[in-house]
Amino acid sequence: MEEFEHFETIAIRKQINRTENREHSVPLYLTSSFVFDDAEQARALFADEIAGNIYTRFSNPNNSEFVEKMCLLEGTEDGLATASGMSAVFTSMAGILKSGDHILVSRSVFGSTHQILTQLFPKWNIEFTYADISRPEKWESLIKRNTKMIFVETPSNPALDIIDLEWLGKLSVKHKLILAVDNCFCTPYLQKPILYGADLIIHSATKYIDGQGRVVGGVILGKKELIKELRFFARHTGPSLSPFNSWVLSKSLETLAIRMEKHSENAYKLATFLENHSQVEKVKYPFLPSHPQYELARKQMKLGGGIVTFLAKGGLERGKKFLNAVEMMSHSANLGDTRTIVTHPASTTHSKLTEEERKMVGIEPGLIRISTGLEHIDDIIKDIDRALYNSIS
Repeated sequence: MEEFEHFETIAIRKQINRTENREHSVPLYLTSSFVFDDAEQARALFADEIAGNIYTRFSNPNNSEFVEKMCLLEGTEDGLATASGMSAVFTSMAGILKSGDHILVSRSVFGSTHQILTQLFPKWNIEFTYADISRPEKWESLIKRNTKMIFVETPSNPALDIIDLEWLGKLSVKHKLILAVDNCFCTPYLQKPILYGADLIIHSATKYIDGQGRVVGGVILGKKELIKELRFFARHTGPSLSPFNSWVLSKSLETLAIRMEKHSENAYKLATFLENHSQVEKVKYPFLPSHPQYELARKQMKLGGGIVTFLAKGGLERGKKFLNAVEMMSHSANLGDTRTIVTHPASTTHSKLTEEERKMVGIEPGLIRISTGLEHIDDIIKDIDRALYNSIS
């Protein structure tokens, strides 16, 4: 098949080969296993001497198409799909780290990632250290003799802090560390960590990759030798993505570019509106000039993305009243949907962090996260404006 140059064309036209039925849309391969031509082919497949499908826990045509497409869009050598975003995060770490290893992590990470680091890894004698995004000059001093990996989110969830990927890539090379970047908020359309030296890129495909809140999935992309190691781990521990979810996610990629353009456009307009609202204390959005890392965001991101956070005047109680006052928007813990979603991170996605831990990563008690959807921006603003005024004590 012709190799295409542009993101949108790759996302639409990269498909597995048609069957004898000459279908236009790729079919679903809902099978747990695949048959062999003869005993020698079966032996060769299990010995990894030839490529082919054996068992859907290992590989499946729908899964392969999704991964190959993601590799092309991110610019990586290889990839691996997983059952969820968190299984991708866990596999990217646990498939490489061993007892006695140390991982350096940006302090502002998703709540479940925090639980892996603090509750699960100590059982296997895997150490971690948090590094503050606001103090990059301290990172190098936190690297230990047993440090093997650096793991970061940028922009972070939900504080929207930005990490300088170019600087981090050079730091990782200097100390011969694996750099893993959670690129969920940006998707490959807005940011390509591989250009700055990332070795592994992780996505919760549940979010913008799907974009409609239908399925759960994850993907890890990166250097071939690292993916080979992770594939062995996943093959024998079983966090495989189902053929149906793979099919949905591959189809979803066909509209990713246009969706991310609109998400970003709506989010920027919403952030600008909130920044000038009399009932809002502060707003954070990567492409607002008021963002402390605005220039860095403009350097490594194509657009600002779909997430906006804000603090209504009145703190936690005002935030609760605001959530109860919204009418059109969805009150949910997901993000990246066509529908605008409002979330209170302190009581939901990051509730397992202590109050002090939340404070350290910029999650104030009344912080509201908006995943800006694809509705008309005037309707989104109308709902938020009405909820802000209706929540005044």
